[in-house]
Amino acid sequence: MDYRDAGVDVEAGRGFVQRIRSLVDSTRRPEVLGSLGGFSGLCELPTGYREPVLVSGTDGVGTKLKIAQVTQRHSTVGIDLVAMCVNDILTSGAEPLFFLDYLATGKLEPAALAEVVEGIVSGCHQAGCALLGGETAEMPGFYGPGEYDLAGFCVGVVEKSQILDGSQVEVGDRVIGLASSGLHSNGFSLVRKVVAEGQRPDGGTGYRWDEVVPTLSDLSLAEVLLTPTRIYVEPVLKACQEGLAIHGMAHITGGGLPENLPRCLGPDQSIHLQAGSWPVLPVFNWLAEAGEVPEGALYNTFNMGLGFALVVPANHVDQTLAWLAKHQVAAYAIGEVVAGSGQVMGLAD
Repeated sequence: MDYRDAGVDVEAGRGFVQRIRSLVDSTRRPEVLGSLGGFSGLCELPTGYREPVLVSGTDGVGTKLKIAQVTQRHSTVGIDLVAMCVNDILTSGAEPLFFLDYLATGKLEPAALAEVVEGIVSGCHQAGCALLGGETAEMPGFYGPGEYDLAGFCVGVVEKSQILDGSQVEVGDRVIGLASSGLHSNGFSLVRKVVAEGQRPDGGTGYRWDEVVPTLSDLSLAEVLLTPTRIYVEPVLKACQEGLAIHGMAHITGGGLPENLPRCLGPDQSIHLQAGSWPVLPVFNWLAEAGEVPEGALYNTFNMGLGFALVVPANHVDQTLAWLAKHQVAAYAIGEVVAGSGQVMGLAD
């Protein structure tokens, strides 16, 4: 017996690395040293920092991968993987430097996994970071046919004096929400249950992935649900560089607004949101109706149309909104920082 008899094709793995080499090289930054294929990736710190602080983050895509695998649509989940990591470190004010991925599968399917890597590369281009390396693990017997899992790791850098850690936020500051592209990468265990068992307008139950739901879009349900997570790095970093007063940031991920907005606050602070101050995307209304999901559960699971938030001084709201509009970023004044103990008020219980 040999390794191939056990289900691992070493030659296919080497061929896969060669196939993606040019994609990885396209994300190269000036600070990157060496090339793909070593035991580790090397990256210098950018010049111009007096006290550079490294900021790291890691995440995955979750059960959204199940939809990609069932429908054989692999081109967007790599963007999700990058987005979930770079948006997290952005909340500290950090510029993403490099990204690493871990891709595990039962049997290496080069065409499908190349699509995944193409998505990762696209996400790195959007975030301005280098894809410094990664690991592709073939694990027969651990994952079923056509199954794979993804994890991502990002490192960025920020000037120590410019780290956003909640200490800059003041009572009276305003919260600006930046529009999401859809579900992003959270709540998909509930989403998949709604698709499988949800109520149809005709009285039936369950939906097909290739079905077009007229109230959502003229795209198939799978295409709508696989819309990739929006990456906020470019406009938000540019806003910081151009001197906009930003006291805090939050990435709206699992747990929605109630769980994530308080993470950017200081002690003894809460946020009061103004209901109806931003448009809720049709996909959330459809989930509420088809799954009979209570409003409170929606807000505690999904981003509800806002994927990122900025906290700014009250007298800078109009200036910030105008700047974001000029740079084609849909944004809304959604609430205010008030005294409290980390609650988000103004939403359904």
